[in-house]
Amino acid sequence: MKKTAVMSLIVATSLYSATLKSLSYEGMIHLSPESASEMIDIHAGDVVDMEKLDKAIKTLYKQNYFEDVWIEEVSEGALVIHVKEKPVVAKIEYLGIGENDKDDIAKLAGIKKGEVFDEQKAELSKLKIIKFFEEKGYFDTVVEIQKTPLNEKLSLSLDFVINRGENIIIKTVDLCGAKELRYKDVEPNIANKSAEFIPWMWGFNDGKLRMNDLEHDSARIKDTYLQKGYLDAKVSAPFLKTYLDSYTAHLVYSIDEGEQYTVGSIAIDVPSDMIDTVAIIEEMFLQNGKVFNVSKLRKDMTLIETKVADLGYAFVKVIPDIKNDKEKHLANITYRVLPGEKVYINNVRIAGNSRTIDRVIRREIYLANGDQYKRTDVTDSKSALKRTGYFEDVEIKEEKISKNSIDLVVNVKEAATGSIGGGIGYGSSDGLLLSASLSDGNIFGSGMKASIEVERSDSELNGAISLSNPRVFDSIYSLSGSLYASQNDYLYYDQDKMGMSIVAGRKLGRNWGASLGYVLQQSKLSNVSATIDPSLYTTEQVLKSAIIPSLTFNNTDDFYLPRTGIAASTSLEVAGLGGDEKFISSVSKFATYYGLQDLIDYDLILRYKAQFKYLAMDAADEKYSYGEKYYMGGIRTIRGYESNSISPRGAASVAEPYGPLLGGNIMFANSIEASFPLIERMKMRGAIFLDYGMIGEDNLDIKRAGTGVALEWISPLGPIGLVFSKALMEEAGDRTASFEFTIGQKF
Repeated sequence: MKKTAVMSLIVATSLYSATLKSLSYEGMIHLSPESASEMIDIHAGDVVDMEKLDKAIKTLYKQNYFEDVWIEEVSEGALVIHVKEKPVVAKIEYLGIGENDKDDIAKLAGIKKGEVFDEQKAELSKLKIIKFFEEKGYFDTVVEIQKTPLNEKLSLSLDFVINRGENIIIKTVDLCGAKELRYKDVEPNIANKSAEFIPWMWGFNDGKLRMNDLEHDSARIKDTYLQKGYLDAKVSAPFLKTYLDSYTAHLVYSIDEGEQYTVGSIAIDVPSDMIDTVAIIEEMFLQNGKVFNVSKLRKDMTLIETKVADLGYAFVKVIPDIKNDKEKHLANITYRVLPGEKVYINNVRIAGNSRTIDRVIRREIYLANGDQYKRTDVTDSKSALKRTGYFEDVEIKEEKISKNSIDLVVNVKEAATGSIGGGIGYGSSDGLLLSASLSDGNIFGSGMKASIEVERSDSELNGAISLSNPRVFDSIYSLSGSLYASQNDYLYYDQDKMGMSIVAGRKLGRNWGASLGYVLQQSKLSNVSATIDPSLYTTEQVLKSAIIPSLTFNNTDDFYLPRTGIAASTSLEVAGLGGDEKFISSVSKFATYYGLQDLIDYDLILRYKAQFKYLAMDAADEKYSYGEKYYMGGIRTIRGYESNSISPRGAASVAEPYGPLLGGNIMFANSIEASFPLIERMKMRGAIFLDYGMIGEDNLDIKRAGTGVALEWISPLGPIGLVFSKALMEEAGDRTASFEFTIGQKF
């Protein structure tokens, strides 16, 4: 710029208050002469002076296209403006880093191909890259900028050579002054944690310093104290002592806990008596005499908000006014309610679904354009979407459009619904086990489900193809069908089956559904044990033609790991619409889930599951329906016993001293479970259970029970359950099992 100013001064002095006869440009590429003249506001015929030329030079230089600008007088009243253009960035490379980081760095660097190179901008990009790695916990990162001229220096190749620094590993986190709480109490809530025994293992704390979160961790620790009732707790800013020779650090917080508070009086200040405040206070999590907990306070605020928002007041605000009695250590709470205006839905927008079609999501949402806002409808919509199994997570945001309208933005995180599986194994009873499957619970994002499965062992060969559409044409109706075949070598007989089924269903409200199915099946028994009475079965080919009406209810909050709600179903299979088999089979299932997080501040889930089955047939038809009998045992009924190993028995013999299993006509099985967190960040839980079941021919006279523990893991591959069990009420002849596992089943 120094050269430019001198040349400008010389020319301007010679042309002081002179008339400009001509103006031309040399070396200009990015700007046209006409644009440049308009920009500096100088044209042939204008009277120019020193001030005007100086301003013109500065204006051109500020465009950031030029390294240098100067003016030459070629003849009296004729000027040439010379410019030296900056090179254009023709190529950008980020060297020394992995491919996963390159896209993120390219976005934040702010330099793009085709733009004019600017030295200051390049240096700023260098600082941004260093900051990027510091935020990820890498310190002492070095970035060098290499410029390679191209095309006679009109363009250049720009290389950012990055030598990524090292992670700072937090060795200890100390809470100085803490007496009631320990590091383990605050660890789940803070971002900067000390490294664990195997920090490289998925699910364990790696101890990496996260600078972006460091300033917020003090507030997170304070919030933990507020959850325990310490309203006067004070937490200092973090003191971080780092050792760059070893890239380790120690993190210290100074704590003044204060006294623990309990809840005193509770009141709700709401205008116009729009809600029943007495009834709501009775529902609240915080009650008089209980230890104050800020997380429960927030839930009580949400409870009040929901009651008011269900009346259409989407922008309702609930402000807690907490008055601390420092002598009695009581927290007296008044919730002040500001309802605002009634609100209507302007639009429902879908986001995050790269695969699932918008309409598949939209059909599960209970609010549409023009509807009056209702908070419960938003909550129910979220639960309905999670119950589909298509999504790992669902979030519904409310964006304010005006004082009385909002948009609902439904953000979904899609789950892995498709799988190709295969396996090989060996079992003590089944010998060599081979399996293969291809399934997708959300075909092409349409919401339709399909699967092909084949299983082969020494005793079984099963195959099935199924297809289902839970919402035909996005309606309340569903349709599914399957083709299947099997060859089973059971303990007392062999059975071949081949059949098809079709089921049509209809939603009845948000949580209810009804369906009507039809089954056509051909079966044949062979190699029947001589210990079984021949009058109980036939070896002829048997045809079953049956209809199955059913009714279902489900208001659980999650597909694989529900914490609240009920899932129940009942069906009645009526065989005898043609064919050989004639019977009526009733199957009812019930499961209820109750999470205790809000009551005891611990993520304990209680479950009760039950199933009842009843088979009715005439004695004359019994031999045609021998394969329809019920059996207990195994992971779906009574754990601790081998699958299908409990039922009424026939007469004892030398070959079968305890009598052959004949199956039962009535069965009732129960399970009580308590699920608790083990490693929350790995989504791993434990469970203890007690199973009790009864089965019999005409009455429930055979009773068995089992107990044990289970490992429940929502793994990246899907839910996995490992069951370790022990049989109770065992009798002579029972076949027990101490270990079983499941993949892909809900807990």
